[in-house]
Amino acid sequence: MPPSRRAARAPAPPPPRPRKRFGQHFLTDPRILGRIADAAMLQTDDTVVEIGPGRGTRTDALRERAARVIAIELDRGLAAALRLRYAGDAAVSIIEGDVLAMPVGELGTAASGSYVLVGNVPYYITTPIIFQALAAPRPKRAVFLVQREVAERIVAPPGGKTYGSLSVNVRAFARAELLFGVKAGAFQPAPSVESAVVRLTPLDSPVVPPDLETSFRGFVQDVFGLRRKQMRRVMRTLTGLPPDEVDALLARAGVDGAARPETLPVERFADLARAVRDARCA
Repeated sequence: MPPSRRAARAPAPPPPRPRKRFGQHFLTDPRILGRIADAAMLQTDDTVVEIGPGRGTRTDALRERAARVIAIELDRGLAAALRLRYAGDAAVSIIEGDVLAMPVGELGTAASGSYVLVGNVPYYITTPIIFQALAAPRPKRAVFLVQREVAERIVAPPGGKTYGSLSVNVRAFARAELLFGVKAGAFQPAPSVESAVVRLTPLDSPVVPPDLETSFRGFVQDVFGLRRKQMRRVMRTLTGLPPDEVDALLARAGVDGAARPETLPVERFADLARAVRDARCA
């Protein structure tokens, strides 16, 4: 390991107290921190964008494996402490602000043309951050620590109760893996739920073409908003088309009108989104 990656690190200041308004739960288990960094499968020339570095414990592990870390922290006190901690390391950049208001992909690609995304994602904004991560320019891979329930929804197969809009919207663009669980006791303070680590690897050829990306997410969410209804009724409600035109649209997409949303694979949602677009443009 190059000694320069450790030499410039300042002594850690006293850690700021967790703040409830930011949903802060600091991961303190060194074994789990190492496993998360390993899950990112970093090369020595990689740039890492880290969401929610907190007190810097995971930042240390990422810096030891990568060439550059860009850490985005919302909490002003934590950001100040991190800037002091890494003041002598030019390869670690601390950006204070709301990750949802930042061009994460542009930050990551500016240094080396590609990047890896790692995040301890606040549970109350997990879905928006995941959607942001899957917008172009996408990372080489993304590793997220999320609520276990969310992780299970991401990897759920068609036909299950947990299969829904998040499952479809993620897997239209990435291969999703639930790697391992994390007990509440690994955090300080302990959250009221268990967590899990997921890895998303963007597909070389996403199921959804670029011209449909913007509308696809909302379309899938609208469909699952009517998940108890059959697809024939769902599409009549969403499109306002008469029954015969809805039947023709479903046939073009290869979707059984009597099927329910939770039974459709990701590919059928993509076909259906294309058929809806074509019908609206006709």
